[in-house]
Amino acid sequence: MSVETQKETLGFQTEVKQLLHLMIHSLYSNKEIFLRELISNASDAADKLRFEALAKPDLLEGGDPLKIRVSFNKDANTVTLEDNGIGMSREDAITHLGTIAKSGTADFMKHLSGDQKKDSHLIGQFGVGFYSAFIVADRVDVFTRRAGLPASEGVHWESHGEGEFSVASIDKPERGTRIVLHLKSGETEFADGWRLRNIIKKYSDHIALPIELPKEQHGEETPTEVEWETVNRASALWTRPRAEVKDEEYQEFYKHVAHDFENPLSWSHNKVEGKLEYTSLLYVPGRAPFDLYQREAPHGLKLYVQRVFIMDQADEFLPLYLRFVKGVVDSNDLSLNISREILQKDPVIDSMKSALTKRALDMLEKLAKNDPEQYKGFWKNFGQVIKEGPAEDFANKEKIAGLLRFASTSDDSGEQSVALTDYLGRVKDGQDKIYYLTGESYAQVKNSPHLEVFRKKGIEVLLLTDRIDEWLMSYLTEFDGKHFVDVARGDLDLGKLDSEEDKKIQEEAAKAKEGLVERLKTALGSQVSEVRVSHRLTDSPAILAIGEQDLGLQMRQILEASGQQVPDSKPIFEFNPAHPLIEKLDAEQSEERFGDLSHILFDQAALAAGDSLKDPAAYVRRLNKLLVELSA
Repeated sequence: MSVETQKETLGFQTEVKQLLHLMIHSLYSNKEIFLRELISNASDAADKLRFEALAKPDLLEGGDPLKIRVSFNKDANTVTLEDNGIGMSREDAITHLGTIAKSGTADFMKHLSGDQKKDSHLIGQFGVGFYSAFIVADRVDVFTRRAGLPASEGVHWESHGEGEFSVASIDKPERGTRIVLHLKSGETEFADGWRLRNIIKKYSDHIALPIELPKEQHGEETPTEVEWETVNRASALWTRPRAEVKDEEYQEFYKHVAHDFENPLSWSHNKVEGKLEYTSLLYVPGRAPFDLYQREAPHGLKLYVQRVFIMDQADEFLPLYLRFVKGVVDSNDLSLNISREILQKDPVIDSMKSALTKRALDMLEKLAKNDPEQYKGFWKNFGQVIKEGPAEDFANKEKIAGLLRFASTSDDSGEQSVALTDYLGRVKDGQDKIYYLTGESYAQVKNSPHLEVFRKKGIEVLLLTDRIDEWLMSYLTEFDGKHFVDVARGDLDLGKLDSEEDKKIQEEAAKAKEGLVERLKTALGSQVSEVRVSHRLTDSPAILAIGEQDLGLQMRQILEASGQQVPDSKPIFEFNPAHPLIEKLDAEQSEERFGDLSHILFDQAALAAGDSLKDPAAYVRRLNKLLVELSA
């Protein structure tokens, strides 16, 4: 073995220590996945070399075919995995094998609970690649050299999977990486050719690179040289006809592409021929990654050109609201030496993006139609991201709207399970609008006074409580020819849903209360933009409506929280002329008492709308004064 020089011992990043502890002490019932993870990494290393060699052919160092070799030694109780891919420099080894350079690490760590069963599941979600070696090994040696560096700049990385690892310089004539796993005493089953062969066939058959094992010898003589045989199919899965690919193969390929431990919810495999030629294989994950809401986090599809890997996260092929979609796109129409800058300007990309976006939306439509229960799970994980769609993708606005799910007054569960097509299937005769109400919480909107007239007439209202909803509805103006109407905004007009008799009663009530309207305007002054008789209320005395062009409460709170200036606007005060409190107010002779009662009603209406009071102390003072008078 080569002489080691410049040896240093370093400590693992804190997060790695936590992961290793969990893996070593609690992990998988399915230990064999360590081999899948290491083979997946080796495949990525080969992809990266192939790509870098497009610009620097010398990196191939003689052009030895790219491959992965897995071997074992029963006597030494080791498993060795070797690739001739890109390899690592000393700095690479310290960075890649000593830290977790992945966005969302902090969020991931926050979710760890100390419950080993739950935490092992979380690790599976996060994807840990190389560190899975310590599930079966109590020592791991990595011998590596980056392609293009001299043989003297080889690196030996070693760790027992505890707090530290060591790095030393060695001579390594051949490029690439060799990983030697010194198996724990209870894991000798993996130092076996038959066992390794079965694991590779099960998890890594889709890898486009030959995975070789020593050929099993049935004679008595030991050959002087090891004969190797390829044990996987060694062809890119996406290039095979769909009819030839089993569901299990699609699922394993997803785990390789997405670095996920769970099966995907759905996938779509398509070959496009004609003006443009490309193959795509798109997946919808089973659960959300930790960095889903970090819009700047890396995302996108693996890009291949004529089966040569080009880019790991090409984000130009799908819009940002579909950033959770994983997969591969392989084009015949892009140049092999394409860079990200050229990619952003290529008109072929625009055509592919448009087609792939429709393909992804069709996949979600199909999931919603064929498996509503699975789609319910998808919506919980990704619904808020899909809601970004109507603002970003005007061309597919109607298609995206069909995928949205809402809570509604037709269902007391509070679940977001109502599709717009469901809603339209239940509309009243003469109803030409889709009614909705936004708010901070389901409890608040469900009990909002704004719904009283809708309950009385049996009209369904969608209840929107996600922070993004008011912003969403500013872009989603209609669906299937019917306009959306915010029931808390402007002057409510129910059109044909109000009978002529209803309209006549409303006009008479407005005329009869003209004097009260003027008194309230004087009492409330600059707090309101308008005072009027309400047609929305049946049980409550008063509500606050929002002006047609004004920001709603959700948007105001979002802007305020982000430190932006919020345009000044005042609510419309509406009162219920038939309510006993309003009748008492109308009969009140004392203007001072009338003013106090008016302000109490105004503040109560603000609270019912989910708003905070501008002057809580004044509200309490007026309310206490009223209670004292009543008890006197």
